[in-house]
Amino acid sequence: MDRNIIAALGLAPFEKGWVWLVGAGPGDPGLITALGLKALSEADFILYDALVDERLLSLARKGAGLIFAGKRAGVTSCKQSDISNLLIDLAKKGGRVLRLKGGDPFVFGRGGEEAGALASARVPFRIVPGITAGIGGLAYAGIPVTHRDTNHAVTFITGHGSDGKLPRLDWQAIGKGSETLVFYMARKFASEIASALMAAGRSPDEPAAIVANAARDNQSVTVTTLGGLAAAAEKAPSLSIIVIGENVRLREQLAWLGKMAAALNPA
Repeated sequence: MDRNIIAALGLAPFEKGWVWLVGAGPGDPGLITALGLKALSEADFILYDALVDERLLSLARKGAGLIFAGKRAGVTSCKQSDISNLLIDLAKKGGRVLRLKGGDPFVFGRGGEEAGALASARVPFRIVPGITAGIGGLAYAGIPVTHRDTNHAVTFITGHGSDGKLPRLDWQAIGKGSETLVFYMARKFASEIASALMAAGRSPDEPAAIVANAARDNQSVTVTTLGGLAAAAEKAPSLSIIVIGENVRLREQLAWLGKMAAALNPA
């Protein structure tokens, strides 16, 4: 990151012995924050997730240690305790440690667990929020997460518990709680989710969409209904978010990403 920009913005210093938990945003590397870019350029060690676009790693300073610390459902990966212990160890040795996470560290990202471990170990840390997939991914799909003509509330829900199963949820409350529902890591349980919501009173004709590979070059969007969600999910990539609500209809007008690509690459 340009030093003149850093100076102009008066960004916080990245001190030795600190850990910064930084959200890289969903997909598009351009969605990272200025503080995130600063951390990339100054960190001694970068522990990055599977969902981080590796083009961001090219911005690391020369000699920085790059350590993969990704976790994926259903795949053998780093233990959370090992990641937290490594953050603590590297910081206590005087390193500037960047924990680079996809989306936002505190939205279904285990950032709270890592921050808790650092606090318990008396390691100073900073949280740098990122754009979460449930907002940024929908924006790239042309689906506003809120719109005054369709919804005044939105609920973010994980579709994948720590045990790999659908969490036990109060589906009656969820079904009635807000007009728009956004599910993370829920493709595997789409059929169960749809059945539970319809049993709770949501209409099978309610619009729904599956946004796969959100904000990436290979993003795809499948528009369906709550009743058709299970069948649509069977064909969707595993890296998907699901949105249910009337605001899905706005995509027909607001799907800007494909239109932009067409304008930049005319036939």
